[in-house]
Amino acid sequence: MTKSWLLVFLLAIVALLNYLDRQVIFSLLPLLRADLHLTDPQLGLLGATFLWVYAFCSLFAGWTAQRFGHRKVILISLCAWSAVTALTGLSTGFATLSATRAAMGITEAFYIPAALALVTAAHPERHRSLAVSLHQSGIYFGILLGGGPGAHAGELFGWRNIFFALGAIGVVYALIVSQFLPKAASLTTAKPPDYLNATKAIFASRGFLPVFFIFAAISFANWMVATWMPLYLYDRFQFNLQNAGLSATVFTQVSGLLGMMLGGWMADKLSRTRPRGRITAQTLGLLLAAVFMILTGAMTTAPLMLAALGIYSFGRGIYDCNVMPVLCDVVDEDQRSTAYSLLNFAGTFVGGVAAYGAGALRTVIGIDGALLGAGVIILLSAALLARIPSPRSHKPRAHSV
Repeated sequence: MTKSWLLVFLLAIVALLNYLDRQVIFSLLPLLRADLHLTDPQLGLLGATFLWVYAFCSLFAGWTAQRFGHRKVILISLCAWSAVTALTGLSTGFATLSATRAAMGITEAFYIPAALALVTAAHPERHRSLAVSLHQSGIYFGILLGGGPGAHAGELFGWRNIFFALGAIGVVYALIVSQFLPKAASLTTAKPPDYLNATKAIFASRGFLPVFFIFAAISFANWMVATWMPLYLYDRFQFNLQNAGLSATVFTQVSGLLGMMLGGWMADKLSRTRPRGRITAQTLGLLLAAVFMILTGAMTTAPLMLAALGIYSFGRGIYDCNVMPVLCDVVDEDQRSTAYSLLNFAGTFVGGVAAYGAGALRTVIGIDGALLGAGVIILLSAALLARIPSPRSHKPRAHSV
């Protein structure tokens, strides 16, 4: 295995832990609600607290990796969020649980921008989308494990023990990955400019602003599904706790993973003959996602709703795996981690709005109404993406892995 693919393998497992630790709480919401006497708005606020803190920290996460080293930031972030995961198991009420979710947002925000910058720098353009797809597959597996398996484990061993175990696993893996992650895994660029100048240059880049707004719009739908779908199935269709968590994640993550693998291959192939190949692949993915998100909200039986949810996730996977590769066509190499952290800010901020807003408006329009609205937003995003200018060429910068 070459160093560039070893890097992808090691970081894919870190990505798995990143999302497993943050997502498992949503499959455990019924247990938390009963044990800690939480209300629906409080449950929504738990998701929003994490996302809004994560969003704020994301503003500086990519720049921090450029300033202090991508490898160092990845390892510190992994250790820190694993410790916070373990502390979550000690929560005694809404206040302490909210504090750990906020701490999780701080510690996890620094990983993704640093990791994706390394992955895209380590792989040439001809298979860049595939490399990103393989790394991002860790995210899908993390969410999948946090669903049905997480809910089942919570019923067997108690929700507190789940957080204790996951925290310990993360610390142990941090020790392992520190030995095998190439010590040269960083971008050998000049010292980055100050934060404000770096951000100003990125927003001035041709095509970045529409990418920024589209990412935010897609994140709105993604986080609403991730936060509320297990409880929606539990309450509306009378699924038991395990089946609600399993169904909400299997139908989204397995199909999303398949879409990601196809999208990575398709985008790499299209980009070899068309300058807009990656954008074309993303647009097709969003059109598919929009139609079936609308159908997800309209279905009145569980099997049809889950089928529509799965196809929505397939289209979303095609979009997801090409976010960073498209960003590589929009900004220069030494701006990528900072640029992606700005996307993360936008995505998680509106994700917090979606998580809390859907809970607060649950008695007004219902989760199904919110899903219909999200589908319309995705459709408008696809139209905007189709109008992004053709990407410009970038001269590669020196780097090492």
